[in-house]
Amino acid sequence: MRETIHIMDENELQELVEQTETGGRHVVGGVKKLITVTAIAWSLFQLYFSSPVPFIFQQFINDLGLNLTVVFDDTKARSIHLAFALFLAFLSYPAFKNSNKAIVPIGDWILALLGGFLGAYYFIFYDGIVQRVGIPSKMDIFAGVAGILILLEATRRSLGAPLAVIALIFLSFNFMGPNLPQLLAHNANKITTIVNQQWITTEGVFGIALGVSTKFVFLFVLFGALLDKAGAGNYFIKTAFSLLGHLRGGPAKAAVIASGLTGLISGSSIANVVTTGTFTIPMMKKVGFTSEKAGAVEVASSVNGQIMPPVMGAAAFLMVEYVGITYFEVVKHAIIPALISYIALVYIVHLEAMKAGMHGLERAKQPPALLIRLRNSALIVFSFCLLSLLVYYGLGWIKSFAGEASLYVIAFLITLAYIAIAYWCAKFPELELEDANEPIVHLPPVKETVNSGLHFLLPVVVLIWCLMIERLSPGTSAFWGTTVLVIILLTQKALFAYFRGDRNLAAQLKAGVNDLFEGLEIGAKNMVSIGIATATAGIIVGVVALTNVGAPLADIVEIISGGNILLMLIFVGMLSLILGMGLPTTANYIVVSSLLASVIVEVGQQNGLIVPLIAVHLFVFYFGIMADVTPPVGLASFAAAAISGGKPIKTSVIAFFYSLRTAILPFLFIFNTDLLLIDVSWMQGIGVFIIATVAILIFTAATQKYFFDDCSWLEVMVMLLIAFALFRPAYFMEKISPTYVKIEPYNLVSELQHTHSTRDMKMQVSGLSDIGEPVTFYVHLPIQGESGEERLSNMGLTLIDNDGSMIIDDVAFDSPAAAMGLDWDQKILAVEMPVEGALAKEWLYIPALLMLWGIALIQIRRRKAMILKLAMD
Repeated sequence: MRETIHIMDENELQELVEQTETGGRHVVGGVKKLITVTAIAWSLFQLYFSSPVPFIFQQFINDLGLNLTVVFDDTKARSIHLAFALFLAFLSYPAFKNSNKAIVPIGDWILALLGGFLGAYYFIFYDGIVQRVGIPSKMDIFAGVAGILILLEATRRSLGAPLAVIALIFLSFNFMGPNLPQLLAHNANKITTIVNQQWITTEGVFGIALGVSTKFVFLFVLFGALLDKAGAGNYFIKTAFSLLGHLRGGPAKAAVIASGLTGLISGSSIANVVTTGTFTIPMMKKVGFTSEKAGAVEVASSVNGQIMPPVMGAAAFLMVEYVGITYFEVVKHAIIPALISYIALVYIVHLEAMKAGMHGLERAKQPPALLIRLRNSALIVFSFCLLSLLVYYGLGWIKSFAGEASLYVIAFLITLAYIAIAYWCAKFPELELEDANEPIVHLPPVKETVNSGLHFLLPVVVLIWCLMIERLSPGTSAFWGTTVLVIILLTQKALFAYFRGDRNLAAQLKAGVNDLFEGLEIGAKNMVSIGIATATAGIIVGVVALTNVGAPLADIVEIISGGNILLMLIFVGMLSLILGMGLPTTANYIVVSSLLASVIVEVGQQNGLIVPLIAVHLFVFYFGIMADVTPPVGLASFAAAAISGGKPIKTSVIAFFYSLRTAILPFLFIFNTDLLLIDVSWMQGIGVFIIATVAILIFTAATQKYFFDDCSWLEVMVMLLIAFALFRPAYFMEKISPTYVKIEPYNLVSELQHTHSTRDMKMQVSGLSDIGEPVTFYVHLPIQGESGEERLSNMGLTLIDNDGSMIIDDVAFDSPAAAMGLDWDQKILAVEMPVEGALAKEWLYIPALLMLWGIALIQIRRRKAMILKLAMD
């Protein structure tokens, strides 16, 4: 049976995005105005909540002696956030696909009003709830039950049935309690206990996930919506094409970069595909890509937009709370996998172009000589570095000189910079939205295109500077970036018109105001499904916390995997892919990480592998976004196929193979945490990036079966082996030159006395878990001090010899041993001491690269011979 192929027009694509992102209900008149006003009010509230304005107002009100609070704490803000989301959900999302989208039925009005009230219940009755914490009243119970039911219905409408069904399953598990099998049985099944957990405290619906949506995610989504409304999306796409479109397979390479940049604007894979794909996919087809491959390239690059720092998907902000690290650290750990993943995708495009003998598109103008281009590039890099240093040290001087007035000085300087950049940009023609289906004579000119929208980079730079240099919180950083963007959106049209000699400034200012309000509206509408998703995921997190299901789940997973960490990771990856078929990335991440992240860390520790918690969370995140690609329900692939006219399933399969590098990276950084820049210096980090880039390119060439020429299966297998050796050299080097040697536990003190290594010692310990069950696990302890006794004491351990068995007699408070979970009466089963003089794992790079050089020589010679033969024929 053949697949039906249908190419969507622009209106149908917009309808697809609206149905997926904002509900797709098309109302008019007063109802439309109400939705618009509510959405704008939500955006303004979020800006107010994240700004310093409430504290300034509060101080002013206090000085007047008024008893009025205008500062909202996190809990109240979460309640207001959910109230807006529920109200808009029932007005924007019809009950069923075939429902009349032109009206809002009376039932939806009732649900919207009830949802808004129950969402705000925590805020309205906050004082009473705080006083009776843990003892909910009858009204609390009624509000909680009704609120959960209405939230589940909003989830079904905005996100589909799967998440609502999963939440119901977890609630059923909560209610069944003592009736479950012994392994899963619990006593937390009373209605008062469940409602208190889910709706009255911050452990359920109003928990961390909704808090992150309120504090961080909303402003980043709003930032993206405003940036897109300002015209940055078109600018990013045109810039990428002007710079890369002339290369072999250039439109596809430009699509990869454009989609990565569009990731700043859109946190949705489907919206990203539609935004960039309507222009990039037809361009790729023009240079020779098939419909399916053009769609697959767009999908692979759009999906990866969520893993690319500095502005990652919503799940990255949840990691800040779940892992307990700063957003800067999340970005640091995620940067190398994301960069090499995008580099590999560009290489995939290059290999496809090489295999098909493709060429790029014609430039608008012939470029200057190579030396001039190199000089200009060097000048740009030097100027950028110099400007960065001036800004960095200049801001430090301003803060010390101006004190509390430094904010006003910096704002004035940013304003001057914006006016100067706008004056420069106004010299170049404005970028027009083009129809990619029209014949393309040549690419956009580089100089004119790049310079026409430099002012769009100003709010992005402010955002990144606040995040990465000032180390402000994600919410505060997004607020200042959004503030700059609001000013640009209001004034850019009038400012550009003035510099271009058009004095009709009133109309341009009015257009700017309209753009701002439309951006505020779009940002809030895009947040409805995210707010609902995080609230519903909070139900699942609340059940897990209340029933302590994590402990038996760890036993079940360990039984399934046989204690093999690799099998467990495969199981978790498959679970993420399956759940991702019906859940959005954020909800998928919350569900899987809350259930299994700590389980992986625990089982890894029991089997000798110390897995950092951030590595597990990134693993889950990566496989969550892979679900948008993976057949049979890869929604982003289906959207791309609708644009390209290709077969949806075939597009999805090709996109999956293009995304294999994204699927393999999580396994690699679990076993080689150097890729996450954990415990490595800056110089080591640069080395890791270079080697990882080479390794991912080799892996990519192997999976594409093309390096310098078509690869034989033997060459493919050897290249995969080389890639693995570069990614995880310790696996092979441990067999050649072990870095640890096993000793008997009773020789521990004497071995500590004689070792000169500064690396950690490994120890296998058996004892009882927190719930009294036998457990065996590994720990790493630092070796510090001079004598064996001193080193053991510095670890925080006191040992006794019990008939040849070494038993932990005491563990010092706040010591390394206590931090690793060691306790008295545990038995030491085995000890591994670091070996002095062991070969560094990096030595393995030499034979691996020599093997690669050999394959390259063979393929180059083979290709030359083939070309010579064709020439002779």
